[in-house]
Amino acid sequence: MGSSPHVPHSETAPENSPEILPPAGAARAQRRPRPAWAVAPATYLLVAINCLVFLAMLAQHVSAFAPTPEQLFSWHANNAGAVLLDGEWSRIVAAMFVHVGILHLATNMWCLWNLGLLAEPLMGSAGVIAVYILTGAAGNLLSTLSNWYFYLRVADGYGPVGAGASGAVFGIAGALILLLKSPRLPVPAFELKKLRRSVIYFAAINLILGLSVTGGTRLFGAGILIDNTAHLGGFACGLLFAAPMVPRLGSPRSSFRRRLGASTAMVVAVLVLFAFYLSRLAG
Repeated sequence: MGSSPHVPHSETAPENSPEILPPAGAARAQRRPRPAWAVAPATYLLVAINCLVFLAMLAQHVSAFAPTPEQLFSWHANNAGAVLLDGEWSRIVAAMFVHVGILHLATNMWCLWNLGLLAEPLMGSAGVIAVYILTGAAGNLLSTLSNWYFYLRVADGYGPVGAGASGAVFGIAGALILLLKSPRLPVPAFELKKLRRSVIYFAAINLILGLSVTGGTRLFGAGILIDNTAHLGGFACGLLFAAPMVPRLGSPRSSFRRRLGASTAMVVAVLVLFAFYLSRLAG
């Protein structure tokens, strides 16, 4: 199971696309405001699942602050050897719900909550769940490829373990960078520009920090290893996922849903082909 775990880092128009609804008169205005969770149910659901998994880990005596690689491995964290040599492909998805201590969970959930609340009105609840799962899987697949070349081909053992939602968080950020560029959104242009710029800064700063921390750890032989490959894979997949939806953002729901379905199918196909390629490496 190898060395210390990788710790994915994170920081801190009528007929619109899902959830961006037009006003419908005074009667609509008089309705009671919906609770926060009802505005973005998928975001709250994903946060809840991550927190419940962490509580389950604590119930099984996993350390709350510094889980060992063995503990994370037993909870299905990502590991190139287990995936490619033992065929445990479920780790690609399971690992995005496992976290390396409470601080890791808290920072990732804070980012997921903020980005999810911004993304869900644009792509709907199904879109948020799809982008979380698919981009998180893309990040873990790319991390598996990286670890195969850097660990399994040159040393015995299964390599390091990786866990966390940050690959998916970067994926949501990547999708938002494209979606917020749509001129058809019923939001003032200067507000969209400000939102998009903040998401770009989030992705750039976190990626630079991750590379810097990992570089320092490798240079001095001590510290935290951050799975930057998973971040890059998730971010790139988020861009790919959102690209087909931008032209129809703000269009009738039926048209947007077709685009969402096509986008999901396209990304699934790409990931399946990538996974098939990975499976051939150890074949």
